[in-house]
Amino acid sequence: MKYLYRTVEGLTINSLKKKDLLTLGFMMFSIYFGAGNLIFPPALGQAAGDHTLHAMLGFMTTGIGLPLLGITAIALAGGEYVPLLHAKTWPRFATVLLVILYLIIGPLFAMPRTGAVSFEIGIRPFLSADNLALGQIIYTAIFFASSYYLALNPNKIIDRVGRMLTPALLIVLLILFVQAFHAPLGAILPATGAYIDAPFAQGFQDGYQTMDLLASIAIGALVANAVRMRGITDSRAVGAACLVSGLITVMLMAAVYGSLAYIGATSTSILGQAENGGQILSAAVGIFFGSAGNLLLAVIIGLACLTTCCGITSSAAMFFNKLLKGRVSYERLLLFSILFSFAASNVGLTQIIALAIPFLVTIYPLIIVFVILSLFDPFIGWRKSIYQGAMTLTLVFSLIDGLHAAGLSSEPVHALLVAYIPFYNIMMGWVCPAVIGALVGLAVSFFQTAPAAAKRRAMGATRV
Repeated sequence: MKYLYRTVEGLTINSLKKKDLLTLGFMMFSIYFGAGNLIFPPALGQAAGDHTLHAMLGFMTTGIGLPLLGITAIALAGGEYVPLLHAKTWPRFATVLLVILYLIIGPLFAMPRTGAVSFEIGIRPFLSADNLALGQIIYTAIFFASSYYLALNPNKIIDRVGRMLTPALLIVLLILFVQAFHAPLGAILPATGAYIDAPFAQGFQDGYQTMDLLASIAIGALVANAVRMRGITDSRAVGAACLVSGLITVMLMAAVYGSLAYIGATSTSILGQAENGGQILSAAVGIFFGSAGNLLLAVIIGLACLTTCCGITSSAAMFFNKLLKGRVSYERLLLFSILFSFAASNVGLTQIIALAIPFLVTIYPLIIVFVILSLFDPFIGWRKSIYQGAMTLTLVFSLIDGLHAAGLSSEPVHALLVAYIPFYNIMMGWVCPAVIGALVGLAVSFFQTAPAAAKRRAMGATRV
C-alpha cells in the first residue's frame, strides 16, 4: 500500500507515504531503544536456556507490545495523556502515580542505570578487579557531570548525536549478531529458576525492566506531534499512523531482542552464570572481536547512555518544576537528580536492577490497565467509574505483588492467595481483579447520570 489513508465523512483527510512511515518507525525505535535495553535479553536468554523462545514471547509482550499500545493510546487521546489520567481516575491519585513514574524513569532507577550500564559494558572489561570501585566512581562522576552540562544547555547536539548513534549501534549489533549465529559461543543449556515452569510469565515480568511502557506516558506526545508535523490532523489518523510506524519499531525491536537473547542462551557453557546482561554482552564482544571490539562498543554505548540520561533527566526536572509551580528551579532539580543518580549508580548494576523490581511490579499493572482501557475510551465515554473500579482493584493486588517481590509478604496470606486468585502464583494476580473492577464500574455507571455535554455529543452522533 503506497499511502496510509484516513477517511472521515467521505473525505481523505491526510496520507502518509511509505518513506514517512519508515522515518517515524526509526524515530520511535531510537526513542525506545536505549542502551539499557541491551542488558536484559542476554540475561533472560542465559537463565531461560532451552525455554528462551517462550520467555522472549512474554518479554516482547511487555517490552514491545505494550509500549506500542501506549503510543497508540496517547495518539488517540490527541497527545494529551496526563489530562486524561486526571480526568478518568482521581486528580490526587493521578499526581501520585505520575510522581512515582517520573522518579522511576528518572533519578531512582533509569538514570543511575545509564551510568551503571555504560560502565559495565564499556569500561569494566579494561579494569582489573582491584581498580573496579575507584574506576566506577571516576567514570560515573565524569558521566553525570557531562549529563548535567548537556541538560543545562539543551541544543541540537544531543539530537544530532542521537541520530548518528542509533544507526551506528544497529550496525555494530548487526555485525555481532551475524557472528553469533555463524559461530555460536556454546550449546544452549536447560532452563533455570522460574523459567522452568513459567517462562512466558517470567519473561512478561522481565519486560517491566525496560520501563518502555512507563516512558510512553512521558514521551508519547513527542511521537504524536511528529505525526502531526507531517500534516496529519485527525486523531484517528494520528492513531493509525502511530500504529503502522509502531509495527516497524516492533519488527526492529523483536529482531534485536531475539538476537541478544540467543547470545545469552549460548553463553552459559562458555562464560558461566554472569551477574547481569552487561557482563554477558561485553564478554561476548571480547570473545568475538577482542579488545578493539570492546573499545568500539564502549564508545557507542557510553554516548548512547549519555544522550538517554540527558533526555530523561531533562524530562523529569521539567515535570517536577511544573508540579511545584516553579518554586524550585529547573536547574536545582536537575542538580539534585544528577547527584542522587551519581550516588545510586555506584551501588552497581545488579543491585539497581534488583531494587527496581518491587517498584516496577507495583506500578506496571496500573499503567497496563489504564492504557488498555484508554484504547476503548470512545466506547467508555463519560463512565469513568469503569476506570476507577479497574484501577482500584489493580492497585490492591499490584501492591500485594510488590510487597511479595520485596520479600515483605506474609507466607500464610501468600499461600491463600495462590490457592484462590488466578495467576497469582506468577505475580499476575491483578489481571482478574482488574476485569472484575471494570465490570463493577460498568454496573455502577448504569445508576449514574451522563453529564449534559456527553448527552449532547451522543445526540449529535445519532443525528449524523
